Amino acid sequence: MNFTYTPEQVELKERARQLAKSVMVYEEQCEEQDGLPADALEVIKKSTLASRLNAINMPTEWGGQGLSVLDQVLVQEELGQLTNALWDAVWRPANALKACNAEQRERYLVPAIKGERRDCYAVTEDGAGSDFTGITTTAEPDGDGYRLNGEKWFVTVGDVADFLIVMAMAMPDRTPTLFLVDRDLGGVNVKRTPRYMHTFVYKHPIFTFEDVHVGADAVLGGVGAGDDLTREWFVEERIMIAARATGAAERALREATDWAKSRVQFGKPIIDNQLISSMLAESAMEIATNRAFMYQVATECDAGMPRKLVHAKASMVKASASEAAGRVIDRAVQIFGGRGYMREYAVERLYRDIRVDRIWEGTSEIQRLVIANEINKRGLDGILGAWHAE
Repeated sequence: MNFTYTPEQVELKERARQLAKSVMVYEEQCEEQDGLPADALEVIKKSTLASRLNAINMPTEWGGQGLSVLDQVLVQEELGQLTNALWDAVWRPANALKACNAEQRERYLVPAIKGERRDCYAVTEDGAGSDFTGITTTAEPDGDGYRLNGEKWFVTVGDVADFLIVMAMAMPDRTPTLFLVDRDLGGVNVKRTPRYMHTFVYKHPIFTFEDVHVGADAVLGGVGAGDDLTREWFVEERIMIAARATGAAERALREATDWAKSRVQFGKPIIDNQLISSMLAESAMEIATNRAFMYQVATECDAGMPRKLVHAKASMVKASASEAAGRVIDRAVQIFGGRGYMREYAVERLYRDIRVDRIWEGTSEIQRLVIANEINKRGLDGILGAWHAE
């Protein structure tokens, strides 16, 4: 298995690095103002398009960049170094939108690829998180369409999105189904927008749906396809979370290393103290280990690894990388001392940003259940080894 970068990947990483650097100048403004104004977001949008890094997960024939999973990982690593989730300003439409029919594609996906529309995924509810079966949002057949009723929590990017991908139970059989719902439809309302530990560029509102009428043409991928499409979305997102977490950990380690070299105490740079240097070494080992495994999983995905094994390995890399990033960034805060507790320093923002990666798109505990289930059903060979086509 070859983990050396091709010339094309070197160029791709550099393009992503330069885009991240151009966005990085907005970090403190985003923190101080709890988000960014429209003019700043417009500048980021233009930079994203100029960098050819919009919709990297979508096919070129629809206007996306058509990158492989591995190449997407390389991009997300660079963007993951941004604080305040500014990586989310560089848009990737939800992969479930690949299930759009021709009419839906022109109405929703193609504009989303161009940055003219923005989607958000509405799955979680007050009483339904990891367990989809607890979803109470319903879609009752109503004439030529459906009437949606329910409430959705943690709808990331919901403050700026103009359409939602809503998971609802199609009645009367409670069939999990996805619906494309325009934000301006009657009955679609924001109940409230909670404050969170992090200060992200976009918010996570709670939405209510009160007798929202949608046509039959709002169904995404067919009645009953909601479960599979959402699980596939989770799998892709878990790998990308691992990539961004690894990027965040590298940013923190570089910041901490520079600080340890320049910070003098007791007549010498603190990096000369074994307790500090060992923290840096431990962090470097964790980043390198998770990066190698992540590249392996991404390469296997591109090679056609079986779906069940993809799910399990995506869970492994998501849990491992997000937890390692938490440890690396915690050490970085410690190395910075009191300054590491100040919001004007990147390590403090990363400390708050990274915590959610062990929760969203499946908690670390859920990832372990997925991994254990794969071990129980199909053994350890696939989990522990490198997959190859028969």
